[in-house]
Formats: sequence, structure tokens, C-alpha cells
Amino acid sequence: MTPSATIEPACPPEQRRRVEGERPIGRALVAVRRPFDAIPRATWDALADRNPWATPFSRWAFHRAWWDAYGTVAHDETLVVVDAGTAGGEGNAAQPAAIVPLMHRHEVEPSDELTRTKLRHGSETNLTPVPATATAVFMGASYHADYATFLADPSDMPAVTDAVAEHLAGPPAPGEVPWDVVDLRRLRCGDPNADGLAAAFGRREISCGWTLNVEREDVCPVLTLPEGIDFEEYLETLEKKHRHEIRRKIRRAAAAGQIELVESSDPLSELPAFIELHQKKWGADGLFPPTPGGERSRTFVRRMFEEFGSHGMLRLSFLSVGGRRVAAGVHFDDGHTVAYYNAGIDPDAKDLSPGVVMIAWLIRRAIELGRRRVDFLRGNEPYKYEWGAVDEPLQRVLVRRTAI
Repeated sequence: MTPSATIEPACPPEQRRRVEGERPIGRALVAVRRPFDAIPRATWDALADRNPWATPFSRWAFHRAWWDAYGTVAHDETLVVVDAGTAGGEGNAAQPAAIVPLMHRHEVEPSDELTRTKLRHGSETNLTPVPATATAVFMGASYHADYATFLADPSDMPAVTDAVAEHLAGPPAPGEVPWDVVDLRRLRCGDPNADGLAAAFGRREISCGWTLNVEREDVCPVLTLPEGIDFEEYLETLEKKHRHEIRRKIRRAAAAGQIELVESSDPLSELPAFIELHQKKWGADGLFPPTPGGERSRTFVRRMFEEFGSHGMLRLSFLSVGGRRVAAGVHFDDGHTVAYYNAGIDPDAKDLSPGVVMIAWLIRRAIELGRRRVDFLRGNEPYKYEWGAVDEPLQRVLVRRTAI
């Protein structure tokens, strides 16, 4: 394994495990291709439920929406991992021990070059570079997911990751171009999926002529809420400067009228209002410009709300001050963690500090609902730390053929 010497370790020492060792002992498993469309939703989500490292980004609804929006710029390489004795002949019908959401594409697809829909990450210069023309195997939907993992019971993960590495070491399927890199992102520190992948690829590095890197990709700042705390007690845990500024901005907004954060009961019908606020804030840098890429983003968000359902893990909320909508946010709520996914803000209301007030009310709601974590997701933007968030690092496992 080749460490990336110019960057931080992929995980802090206390969260890393050994990646060396012999082939895992356990179930004899083999990975076989099965199209995403052929896997029932119930089967997919049941395996996601068995993995405590799975998040809403692992759910069938998220992947279904992603493929419906972006299927023209990626190629399905979903794997199921089954008992070796069932893989021959009847393997495609076998009940999987694991589902491995994978896809392949170029780092930048030729058809996508102008809009540059590429895999975004935190600090581009700190990661091992890969040619834009490289045929790369990614985690499925990882262009828009903040976390990724395989869908399996953790006890099976060493055997599952070994089966996946063995599959990737084999010849390509008929008509397919061999991969140049396996570029797996969004892997959380401590997730046995990441440890298993590093070990499985490492065992094959020399014999297959690969180069393996495990490196820090990005961070997700996460706020942990003590049990039983209320909002004012929470504010007292923040640095004095930040606590003062938050309270001052809330008072200023409250002076303009009643503050309300209302969760939409019909998010599909109110998506245009969210998109309008998002574009007012971000303009050409937003997700929904009048371009083919913007249209795919609209399809993705719409399909997510359709598949998660109006009362599912995905939520749309609007912040109003004095009856005027000044911000909107999309977040996930899995019953334990509120994950702040995207937002739109009316720049004409900047004197009301709508971004600060919306986060304050989102945290207040999380506390009232008994949630223990507020996850600001990928990116180390300074505002996240003003709320007391602490970095949780993400890893990248990169395998390159020696020819590139």
C-alpha cells in the first residue's frame, strides 16, 4: 500500500485498523453482476438496515433517483455478493449476502466535458491525481452522496470486500473496457467496509501490479447534542463570540416578525419555490441553472422526494420571518441524525441573516425531536464550526493499474 505522504492520514490513529493479514476466514462468497433495476427495493433496504454505517445515502430511494437523473453519464456495475455455492448458473437468483453499489465512467465523461460534472471533493490538490480520461470504478451515486458503504452485515464485511476485490481483479465483462482506476470515496473512518477494502486490495497489490493509496478525502463537520439539553443550554456550549453573534442575529430577525421554520407537507409541489430560492442565492454556480446539468439536478431532487415520500427521511422546510419566506432547506432525518443537505436563501433578505436563523431553528427542532447529531455533511466551510461541529474524516481508497 502506498500512503499519500503530502496529506493527513486517512483516519486518526485511534480509528484505523490493521489492513495487512491473510485472506479472511468466514463465508465463501463471490461477487456477481446484477443490474440495479433487477434488485427489489425491499432486498436493498433490508441489507442497508443491517449495516449501522449506512445512511440515507445508502437507501434504494437515493440510488433510484440518481440513476433516473444521471444514468446517461454513468454505467451500472452493481454487484451482489452471494454464497459461492449458488453463484454458478443460478447466481443471479441467489439471495445476496451483500449489495455493492458500483458504477464506472471516466473521471470526466467526454459527453459531460463542457458542464464538468465530475466527482467533487474537498481539497483537489491534496489527493492523488487521476487522468480525466481514466475509466474509473466509483461507488454508485457518489457524485451526490456524502457517505458511502456496502450494504452488508458488518460481520460479513471482510469476506464481502475480499469477494469484490477478487471480482475487480478478474477480466472485464464481454464488450467492456478494462478499468484504469478503482476510486472509492465517501468511506467513513471506522467503517469496516473501508478497512476491508484496504486489506483486500492490499493482498492483491503486488500480484496484480496495482498501486493502492488510502488517503483522507474530505471531512464532514458534525455537531453532537448532549442528551436532555435545550436550545439555550446548547448555545451556552459555544464559544462566546459565536454565541453572541447567533443571539444578536436571531433578535434582529425576530424584531422584523415571527420566525417560523415550517416543514412542507407537500414537498413535490413546493420544489419550484425551493429551486427559486437556491438559484437566487447561487446563480450560475447553483445546482439548477437552465442547462442540461441543471435539468438533471432538477430530476434528481424531484425523484428523491417521489421515492422517499412526503413523510420519509428526506424533508423540505421553509423559513419565514414575518410571513415572508426568506430561506429553504433540504435535510435528511433518520431518527438519530439530521443531515443538512442543501439550502436556498433570498439575498434580498440578508439583513435578517436567514442562513444563520435557519440553522438555529433546524438545531432547535433537532433538539426538540430528541436527535443527537446535526451533520453539516462534506466541506470545511467556516460557518459549520461556529455551531460547534467537529470534523469526521472521510477516506478514499484508490487502486491504479501500473500502466497509467
